[in-house]
Amino acid sequence: MHPTHPPYDHSQDAMEPHGGVLVTRFADAKTHSEIESLARSGAPEIRLNVRELADLEMIATGALSPLTGFMGRADYERVVTAGRLASGLPWTIPVTLSARADVAARTKPGQSVLLRGPDNTLVGAMVIEDVFPYDKSREAQNVFGTQDLAHPAVGYLMNDMGDILLGGPIVMLDRTVPPFPAYHNEPRATRALFRELGWKRIVAFQTRNPIHRAHEFITKVALEISDGLLIHPLVGYTKEDDIPAETRMRCYELLLAGYYPKDRVRLSTLPAAMRYAGPKEAIFHAIMRKNYGCTHFIVGRDHAGVGNYYGTYDAQKIFDQYAPEDIGIVPLRFEHSFFCRKCGGMGTGKTCPHDKTHHVFLSGTKVRDMLRAGERPPEEFTRPEVADVLITAMRALAVA
Repeated sequence: MHPTHPPYDHSQDAMEPHGGVLVTRFADAKTHSEIESLARSGAPEIRLNVRELADLEMIATGALSPLTGFMGRADYERVVTAGRLASGLPWTIPVTLSARADVAARTKPGQSVLLRGPDNTLVGAMVIEDVFPYDKSREAQNVFGTQDLAHPAVGYLMNDMGDILLGGPIVMLDRTVPPFPAYHNEPRATRALFRELGWKRIVAFQTRNPIHRAHEFITKVALEISDGLLIHPLVGYTKEDDIPAETRMRCYELLLAGYYPKDRVRLSTLPAAMRYAGPKEAIFHAIMRKNYGCTHFIVGRDHAGVGNYYGTYDAQKIFDQYAPEDIGIVPLRFEHSFFCRKCGGMGTGKTCPHDKTHHVFLSGTKVRDMLRAGERPPEEFTRPEVADVLITAMRALAVA
C-alpha cells in the first residue's frame, strides 16, 4: 500500500519540513479500494486508542514528517537513547504502536494489518516491518526523566501500552472530524496561508492553557521581531484535570478579538496528544511547528511540564544539545514574566529591577480558588473577559 500523491513543493515556503519532505499518508482511490478488500478478506486488525489515533492522523497529515508510520526498532532505539532518528535527524519522543504479546504473535514482517479507531471504525492500514519487545522502564527514564507512575505519560506507558511494538508505514483512509473545524488547518494549509499573507518570519506559540497576561506579553514581544504569530493550542488528548479545549478556545477567541492585531495573528488548532515530557516535548513541539511552516518557536517557563518533574528552564536548555541547523526552527527563550506594579507594566527578571513584593503572581491553586468563588483574578494577571469564561466553566463543573 503506497498511496500516490504529488510531492509537496516547499520552495516558496519560509521553512522546509523536518527532513526536507512533507509527508502525506492518506489513501488515494486505488489504496482505498485495496484496504477495503483487505477488510473483506479477514486480515488481522489492531484497535487504536485515542492517542494512537491522533498519532496516526498527525503522521498522515505530515505534522510528524519525516515519519511515514509508527517507529520501527532502529528509530525507536536511537530516539530513546540519543534523541535522534536512525538517520541522525533530531527527534525526542517515540511515536509507537504497541500490542499485547498474543496479538503481536499473529503478525509478521511484510504483513498488512487493518487499523481501527476506538469506536471500531476502520481508519487505515499498516504494513508491518518490525515486531519487537522494548524496555518500558528505560523509555520512561530516558524520555520522561522518571519512572514514577504518577507522571501521566509514565502511567500510560507502564499500564496501558502492550509489551510489543509494531513498526511500519501507515495509510489513513479518511480524516477524522476535527473538534474545531473553523480553526483546523493541516501543515499544507498553514503553509499556504503564510504564503498568502506574505509572512516570512512566523512565530508559533504552543499552549494547553488559557492565555494569561504573562503569555500575552511574550507573544507580543515575539510579534515585534516577526511578520506574524500562530497561536497553536493543542486540542488533542490531555489530562482530565486540564482545562477543556472548548473553554480554552473561547478564551483565545476573546483575546484575539480584543487585544491582538487582526492582520498579524492567526489561531489554528493542533490535534495532537499531549505527552507531558517537559524538555523532550519542547523539541517535539518545535519540530511539529517547523512542519506547519513556522520559523520560530516560543519556549517559556516549564514548557510541557507536569508536577515537579522538570527544572524551570530545562525545556530551553535542551535546545543547546542540538546544532541550530539540525533543529532548523529557532527557539525564542523567555523567562517567567509578570506584572510589576512599580514598573507599571509587564516584565521579566531581565527587564524589571524590583523585588517580588511588587510583582503580581498567583499560584494555580489560588487562581482556581478565586474562579470557583466567582471572583476575578486581578487584571494584571488575566484579562477580565478570560476570567469570566473560566468562572462560568468552573461553575458548570461544580454543578455537574
